[in-house]
Amino acid sequence: MTRGDPVFAAVTAPGTPFEIGETDGVRTFVNAPTDLAQLVESARRFGDRTLVVDFDGPAGERRLSYDDVFAWRDRVAGQLGISRGDRVAICMRNRAEWIVAFLAVIQAGGVAAVLNSRGSPPELVAMIEDVTPALVLADAERAAAIREGGYQGPILDLTQPLEAGNNRPVETGVAAPRDPCAILFTSGTTGRVKGAVLSHRSLITGLLGTQLTGSMVLHNLAKQYGVPVETIMQQVPNQAILLVSPLFHISGLGSGFLAPMLSGGKIAIMRRWDAEEAVHLIEKEQVTQLSTVPTMLWDLVNRAQLANADLGSLRNIGSGGQALPLNLLEEVHRLCPKAMLGVGYGMTETSGAIAQAVGEDFLRARASAGRVLPLVDLQIVRPDGSLCGNNESGEIMVRSAMVMNGYWNRPEETAKAITDEGWLHTGDIGYQDEDGFIFIVDRSKDMVISGGENIYCAEVERVLSELPQVRECATFGIPDDRLGELLVAVLDADGIDERAVIDWVGERLARYKAPARVAFSGGPLPRNHVHKIDKIALRAAWPQLAAAN
Repeated sequence: MTRGDPVFAAVTAPGTPFEIGETDGVRTFVNAPTDLAQLVESARRFGDRTLVVDFDGPAGERRLSYDDVFAWRDRVAGQLGISRGDRVAICMRNRAEWIVAFLAVIQAGGVAAVLNSRGSPPELVAMIEDVTPALVLADAERAAAIREGGYQGPILDLTQPLEAGNNRPVETGVAAPRDPCAILFTSGTTGRVKGAVLSHRSLITGLLGTQLTGSMVLHNLAKQYGVPVETIMQQVPNQAILLVSPLFHISGLGSGFLAPMLSGGKIAIMRRWDAEEAVHLIEKEQVTQLSTVPTMLWDLVNRAQLANADLGSLRNIGSGGQALPLNLLEEVHRLCPKAMLGVGYGMTETSGAIAQAVGEDFLRARASAGRVLPLVDLQIVRPDGSLCGNNESGEIMVRSAMVMNGYWNRPEETAKAITDEGWLHTGDIGYQDEDGFIFIVDRSKDMVISGGENIYCAEVERVLSELPQVRECATFGIPDDRLGELLVAVLDADGIDERAVIDWVGERLARYKAPARVAFSGGPLPRNHVHKIDKIALRAAWPQLAAAN
């Protein structure tokens, strides 16, 4: 997809919904609304279509139409009692109430601060205190955890019936494009969580960019088969997505919830990943779209083979985080012959994907992270700031209307992340080939991706260093066939065992952040030439260290 492509030129021509112009030095959709609430309101037209299928109501399965969700949203929005720009924290696991909460906050002019619901009570309270919300919207379990962490502010448990008679009309005016819309928490090399402030413009640009990609796929298929686009659209089943990613992730919020809602799709919510349940839901709900990680895709393939299941409804399967092994691709194609595979690369700070490849593009370079999307400028730079050539690795930097405003209440970190010219330091090391494909080769941010979850080593090391028996510590990832990577730790410590270390971290951070294995060095950890702990040497020595413990 390039700006020189005649199909792209036609789809983005003046007067079309995807017409592209320039504002503040970045490309934008000139006909887009300025307020996400306005874009959301356009989905009312889907009326009695099913929007949400959830399995956690008092009577079990819940099916909510667009009309149901909008009516519920309006009731909640009327009870928030907030003013434009007020922050409202949302802390729930994936469920219908989360979706309603987000829509209600945006409708009422608030800024949705979405918390990692898997966090420990101290983590949850730290995020809440960072954004000082007017109100916390939670489910019963998270409300109890927040109180356990010592938070005394107002909490509204949306799993309980709303009080009657408290509604007030919501008249907040319209947001400006750069007004804050949502705050999503992310960690960095400091190991401290920080809130990425996404504007209405950044989220809208990301969502419309997703729709543009879909429109381009349809137009190219029509061109390939020599038929009108309308003919292709008549043959495409109604979108139904299996929501696997947490809604507090940008992938869950954007591609898992808002994008399908704006397209009239159905969202089947999984409480937690379970391959058997996923196979059942794909068959039962005729799921057409699945965005997941290789770990879960392997689980799905293996379970479907055991159950002799029919996954033929799947039309789009997206993956990120690591390249798909060839044998996995072959199994997916066999089970889902009509599915178009794709890959994407993005981050919280860019409101979603900034590069993508689907179908034939994906198969041409399946180890890549895709091609740069049309509304994104990307450059790869050397340490001295000069530009890299083709196939030369450097730090990936992006500039786009999708880029965040900055980090909440962290001006120094914002200044480090975004240049005066608007270029975002991604912290990822990669290169671009002659055909425009982006390849990620390393992370300058010391992070491990395990089972699709980002685990920041500095955060875990900070907690480990609070153990009185620990003199020094290091964490890093090692390859794992199922999870992609496993987080492991090496400690110079006495008087403590592996189980106690794992429990220590698991009690203070989300359980998935605890090391899978712990080894003890028996002395000081190795250092490199700048006197930092040498993780390259530790990775090389890991088999011996693990065997000795």
